[in-house]
Amino acid sequence: MITYEDKKQRLIAELNASKGLAVGLGKDTSNLFRDRHTLPRRKLNVKDFDQVIQVNPAAGWVEVEGMTTYEHLVNETLNYGVMPTVVPELKSITIGGAVTGIAIESSSFKYGLVHETVLAMEILLSDGRMVVSTPDNEYRDLFFGFPNSFGTLGYILKLRAKTVPVKDYVKLTHQPYQDPQRYFQALAEACSRQEADFIDGVVFGPLELYLTSGRFVDDAPFVSDYTYENIYYRSIRQQETDYLTTRDYIWRWDTDWFWCSKNLYLQNPVLRRLVGKQRLNSVTYTKIMRWNSRWRLTRRIDHLLGYYPESVIQDVDIPIENAPTFLDFLLAEIRITPIWICPTRAYDPRAPFDLYPMDPARVYVNFGFWDVVKGRTPRPEGCYNRKIEDQVAALGGIKSLYSEAFYEPDEFWKIYNKPVYDRLKAKYDPQGVFKDLYQKTVLRQ
Repeated sequence: MITYEDKKQRLIAELNASKGLAVGLGKDTSNLFRDRHTLPRRKLNVKDFDQVIQVNPAAGWVEVEGMTTYEHLVNETLNYGVMPTVVPELKSITIGGAVTGIAIESSSFKYGLVHETVLAMEILLSDGRMVVSTPDNEYRDLFFGFPNSFGTLGYILKLRAKTVPVKDYVKLTHQPYQDPQRYFQALAEACSRQEADFIDGVVFGPLELYLTSGRFVDDAPFVSDYTYENIYYRSIRQQETDYLTTRDYIWRWDTDWFWCSKNLYLQNPVLRRLVGKQRLNSVTYTKIMRWNSRWRLTRRIDHLLGYYPESVIQDVDIPIENAPTFLDFLLAEIRITPIWICPTRAYDPRAPFDLYPMDPARVYVNFGFWDVVKGRTPRPEGCYNRKIEDQVAALGGIKSLYSEAFYEPDEFWKIYNKPVYDRLKAKYDPQGVFKDLYQKTVLRQ
């Protein structure tokens, strides 16, 4: 068994041998939904930084290597009767990626975004130094500036994150609404009461909105299974109350990539059985997406049929008082449904996460919408995505950068805090070994 220290020293040696070359991570998983331009670079092999080092349920934390997937992490923590306080919805997401990017789930109304649950990070810098960054040590500026840096300041090799005790089951209540104003008011009230353990929702249309609350329970009169033939998001419309094991609740969205499996025709019962239970998951779908992106098969078919497609895969955070306005815009201008709804607010209002600035006094609503918008008329590249970016800015929101972005440089840096980013870049990557945030997320370098 290779120890963490052995792996760390090997990686430092790899980085030091790459002087003068652009570097990137060599890994098996990625949940970025933007194609990258192929540029010469030295890939640092971080694939084996994928172990859970220690779970301490009494102290309420887990120590884990950065490339560990949440599937592996959850498997380990549940053995101790705990789970990470926020677990992103897909098994293939790594904890390091969830921190350096932005990640959310239905416990975020209590605990904030994933990076707000972190206690300490061990980070590899571009000059080969390792630093341990915490909220109150000499590297606190890196701790609060690392989320949303997407590997442009360094790489997390190990971190410590908070855990929370769990029970065996989760009881779900799906409450329907027909009025968006009342829906978001109810969402705000549910967040304020803090009675639930989980809160999220789904919008199927302007008059069909569901608010889902989940609570841990010790016993269940029945347990539903959405890991194979049955599809979770459809159940929301069919039954007001449901029960899942805690493990199945955590991964309720993974089997069908929320509802995006429909684009692969895998909601067809016959194809579903042919593919088999083991392949119905985000890992399989991501591989298919990467293959399609490389060979552009669906795009070629659309063009043959006379369609002009645009991929619209976005998560945006909007202040809850402006959520009805943003929903009206989405339904009228973008016309993608269903839409995932997930509230979040600052876990610690005093914590200044500089590169993803959100008002700590506000509740935000994450809108997740993922599909391809097609039309018979050619449009400028990123037409719909640009509309979304403009509307998010107008409503005081902020957009995650895991997918395509089309900002102009001045616009981008006004949102994502150029003064602080420049200070961090000058301090922790003065030679520019890593691309900067605009180059990586907008120019896709």
